Amino acid sequence: MKRLLLSICLLATVLSVCAQEEWKEASKESQAYHTYSMQLTFPPFSLKKVQTLVKAIEFKDSENNDGTEILKQSEYLKLTQREKFTYHAIHAETYNQNCDVMPPIQDEHKKIFGQLSDPFGEYTWAERQRQFFRSNKDSVMAWIKESVGTGKRLGLNLKHIVVEINAREMIPFLISNYNSNKKDHDMLTVLMLLMKNNEYKVFMESLSYKKLYAPGTTYDGFLIFNAANEELIIKRATDFYNELPK
Repeated sequence: MKRLLLSICLLATVLSVCAQEEWKEASKESQAYHTYSMQLTFPPFSLKKVQTLVKAIEFKDSENNDGTEILKQSEYLKLTQREKFTYHAIHAETYNQNCDVMPPIQDEHKKIFGQLSDPFGEYTWAERQRQFFRSNKDSVMAWIKESVGTGKRLGLNLKHIVVEINAREMIPFLISNYNSNKKDHDMLTVLMLLMKNNEYKVFMESLSYKKLYAPGTTYDGFLIFNAANEELIIKRATDFYNELPK
C-alpha cells in the first residue's frame, strides 16, 4: 500500500509540476555528479549481517501514511556497538510521505550547496538513532574514519552524521579527504555547516553565509564552485579548527 500511494503521489506531482513549468533534463555531467553525490558509505562492521536484518524489517503504517521500519528490540540488543552503528548509518527508521518532486538541478557539478541532500529519500533517522550518534560521539568519529579508510569517499550518510554530532574535531580529516580528489563539493558543504552550527564569527559575517543561510534564503542556495570559493571555505574551516580549545 505504501508503494502504491507513493507512486500515485509522485505521478500526480510530476504532472502538476510539468503543467506549471517546462521539465528540463539536466546535462549528462550534472546527472553523473548527482549520482556521485548521493552515494552512501556502508560501514564494514558486520555489514552483511546487518543488511539481512534490515531486509527482514516490517513496515508499520500509520493513519496519515507515515510509518516506521524499526528492528525488533530483541534483535537490536544483540548487536555490538559497531553493528548498531552500521545499522543506523545505512537504515533510517522513520518514513514521511512527501509529494513534492523537484525538477532536475541544472549544472549541479558547478555548485557548492549550503545544505546536504537527503540520503534516504522519504525516510529519516528517528530521534533514538540521532541520539545514538550523539551519545557515542567519540566512537562514532572513529568508526567513520575506519569506514572511510584510506583514499575512500565519505558518503552522504556519513556526512550527515558528522553534522549531526557536530564533529568539528574532524575538520582536518574532512579537508584531507576532500583534497584526495577534490570532486566531492558536498565536503565543502559539511565544512560550512560546521562553521554555521558553531556560529563561527568570521563565517557568520561573510558574504557566503549571507547568501546561503541568512533569513530569506532558500534551502537550495549555492555558491559557484571555483578555486577561489574552494580555497576560502577550506581556509576559514582551518582557521576555525585552529581556534578551537584543545
